[in-house]
Amino acid sequence: MKNLNMINSKKYISIKYIIPLLLLVISASCSDRKINFPKTDLSQENLIPKPLNIVSTNSGFALDEFTSIQTPADSQEFTDIGFFLADKINAQTNLNIRVNEESAKTFICIKQSKNKELKSPESYELKITQDSIILNSKTAAGAFRGIQTIRQIIPQISNDTLVKNPIWVIPTGKITDAPQFTYRSSMLDVARHFFSVDDVKKYIDVLSYYKYNTLHLHLSDDQGWRIEIKSWPKLTKIGAKSEVGGESGGFYTQEDFTEIVKYAAARYITIVPEIDMPGHTNAASFSYPFLNGNGKNLEYYEGIEVGFSTFDTRKDSVYNFIDDVIREISSLTPGPYFHIGGDESHVTKKNDYIYFVNRVEKIVQKYGKQMIGWDEVGNADIDTTSISQYWSRNKKNLATAFSKNMKVILSPANKAYLDLKYDTLSKFGLTWAGYIPVDTGYNWSPESYLAKENILGIEAPLWTETVSNIEELEYLAFPRAIGYSELGWTIKENRNWENYKVRLANQKPYLDRMNIKYYPSKLIDWK
Repeated sequence: MKNLNMINSKKYISIKYIIPLLLLVISASCSDRKINFPKTDLSQENLIPKPLNIVSTNSGFALDEFTSIQTPADSQEFTDIGFFLADKINAQTNLNIRVNEESAKTFICIKQSKNKELKSPESYELKITQDSIILNSKTAAGAFRGIQTIRQIIPQISNDTLVKNPIWVIPTGKITDAPQFTYRSSMLDVARHFFSVDDVKKYIDVLSYYKYNTLHLHLSDDQGWRIEIKSWPKLTKIGAKSEVGGESGGFYTQEDFTEIVKYAAARYITIVPEIDMPGHTNAASFSYPFLNGNGKNLEYYEGIEVGFSTFDTRKDSVYNFIDDVIREISSLTPGPYFHIGGDESHVTKKNDYIYFVNRVEKIVQKYGKQMIGWDEVGNADIDTTSISQYWSRNKKNLATAFSKNMKVILSPANKAYLDLKYDTLSKFGLTWAGYIPVDTGYNWSPESYLAKENILGIEAPLWTETVSNIEELEYLAFPRAIGYSELGWTIKENRNWENYKVRLANQKPYLDRMNIKYYPSKLIDWK
């Protein structure tokens, strides 16, 4: 035990790679299940985002072929989560964990709880003993967040160390957890470069592992229109055929989009659709020229400059078009939000812009949605139920939203934009708002921008001017998106760069297993 004690004495070094190897030897002669577990420390696990509170009891739970997952008999949602967890355990360990098998020796119990201490819908509690892991939550969403924590504390054992009857030892203790913000999101721009349904699903998988609950899809821009609107077929017949750099573009049929929405919902992620307007509308106006308000002849646009396009904000026929678009997309999107863009509409006159946003807000509300817009929309006469997404570093727009008591999503470009380069060595990305190394992306405080009660949450946008495939997208998103998950979930008092960068380094086995082509920042000592 001398070596193990030396390991435990080092504050930030994970024991999860060492204990399983010791127990593989012990387990071979432990058919009676009486195992003398080495000392463990749940608080030193590499959990991201970091939980609210962790108490260690320094023993172990043996996850092996004799373990079963138990779920409430009266809840299909909780049962589905149990099968989801079993599938993910199998992918990591090759163990075939049974669900609701009562003859098992040890249990992972996923319970629906009425515990008043679980105050938010996504809060959960984990109690880990030698015999059981009990996950309590009020809602299925909370249970789903909790099983991500279970997944993260399953030890990583390489295939060449596996023996006939392996045991994965999970440290015992208690975790109490809840998110600090209700909205934790990334945005994916599929307009400048199109990404397939499978690409979006892969992105959703990784976001859900780190407890994101929202994916914002930027579905239209000057370079392309990416979603089928049955009442306006030229939007995809014409408007979807281009993208940055002259590539072929693409679009989601309504069936494709529904598939994405359902896939995300199964991971308790809400899809927020965005149709950007009145600017960023070249693709739409090229498809239907009556929409155009800039007075110029239109053509396919394959560049990355912004601000030259606008809808004609004074035509009723334009609002008939917008009504159809919002109606069709809203019918496919069960979430509460619809994003109207509203940024960088430089050729739209101020009064026309205000008139436009006011009318579009009413259309969004007509279809039962809450409007989100980039921070410029706060200058219109909109009500306090609409949401401002702060991106532009224009503090006046942030102050305006605050003065109207609007909820704000924080996406400051110089801190949260995933499309900006990490450093001078980055292969992809832009630099217009500076560089965002991994530490800069983590070391900022959302709470410093405005009162916490006005913050709906944070979002890390990934614009795609410089990336055209999933590998390039992953290079920009990861590992920075992992840090943003902690900013959205973990309270300020529990965030610390020196501790975080060690936990981040230990995400390498998961990222490799998922075949994520992340940027190997030299700031991180990758394990």
